[in-house]
Amino acid sequence: MEDMKVTVGGYDFRAAHAAMQRYVDNNLLSGISSAVLVGRDLVDVNCVGWADKEAQVPLRTDHIFRVFSNTKLITSCAALLLYEEGKLKLDDPIERFIPQLGNRKVLRKGATSIEDAEPARSSITIRHLLSHSSGLSYGFFDPGTVIYKALNERGVHNPMTTLADMVNVLAGLPLIYHPGTSWEYSLATDVTARLVEVVSGLSFDKFIQTRICNPLGMVDTGFVVPAKDHSRLVAYYAGADIMEPMKPGLTRTDNAPFPSAYLKPVARLNGGGGLVSTMPDMIALIRSLLPGGPTLLKPETIALMMTNQLPEGQWIRFATLGEQPGKAFSLAGGLIVRPSPIDHPDSTGELYWGGVAGTQWWISPRRNMAGVMMAQRQMAFTHPFSFEFKRLAYDAVGRGREAA
Repeated sequence: MEDMKVTVGGYDFRAAHAAMQRYVDNNLLSGISSAVLVGRDLVDVNCVGWADKEAQVPLRTDHIFRVFSNTKLITSCAALLLYEEGKLKLDDPIERFIPQLGNRKVLRKGATSIEDAEPARSSITIRHLLSHSSGLSYGFFDPGTVIYKALNERGVHNPMTTLADMVNVLAGLPLIYHPGTSWEYSLATDVTARLVEVVSGLSFDKFIQTRICNPLGMVDTGFVVPAKDHSRLVAYYAGADIMEPMKPGLTRTDNAPFPSAYLKPVARLNGGGGLVSTMPDMIALIRSLLPGGPTLLKPETIALMMTNQLPEGQWIRFATLGEQPGKAFSLAGGLIVRPSPIDHPDSTGELYWGGVAGTQWWISPRRNMAGVMMAQRQMAFTHPFSFEFKRLAYDAVGRGREAA
């Protein structure tokens, strides 16, 4: 397990700590832990609030979180390890490895049924999968659409089915746009997990355990929490109103996303959002992608991983939030090309992503800093707490350097 002791002083994070305490005091978060790196050195570690609010169990750094889409960073790293070994190329068509995903069809504009489709102009490539520009959808964020209905009627998210089963469902459905022509958050990372299985010959959990978690000492990261550690799993909460994120009130939802989730093994090794992890494990992963020491991937691969993969002027967009001007996408997460008013003004070039419950990470090459936040509130990926903490963390590091 990664040592979580602060190793370099001189940085004042009191404003960030006080802000996070307010979110807990105002019943917006049950608890939040955070850590910030300058270079590879920990300059701040903090936990506020509760791992279990009802039982009044204080949050510790060794508590286990449902990290949801933090999983995607590990899946991207898994694929890039195979890329480094020459076992796949970024512009390989996916049908080279998963034949049933070749010869795709694409929904026509305004389609009212999945049959209203035309042949895809090109194949899905591995680059498209890693950058969410494949034409696949998720079946989460666009209720009422033709593809949302089709994906959910066919049980694409059923945890009792395998990654291979999921691919078979996707093989029978059209894409929502021609590969490489747009961006949509999607099941592409889950397809990437299946790709890793096919190319490596290992189940996805075994691959990431042997190639990522074990080498990095990520002892608490996996698809299921062992029985001996159930007491370390942080309680999961929903906010009072999904449309009003700052409305006080939390309701416990431990059975989300399904009963006994993460407590018992299931067939789906969800490469897009199925892992649990801890703050020490996430710090070990992020540190392994930073210069100045041993890295999981080659430096040139890390540089490639942090490069914008979308056409100039194209930004990421969500059905519920619309286009996010200035936000692009790399091979492993979002990329801030132009900071928005809620971002820190010096965050240009930041690589970031996170989970729907408020577990987030970021790496800023420009400021030579990185960070991790861990919370457990439903639909908290864009909650104000994360933006506020990052802004204050950037300020704290900036002030510390000026004083040095």
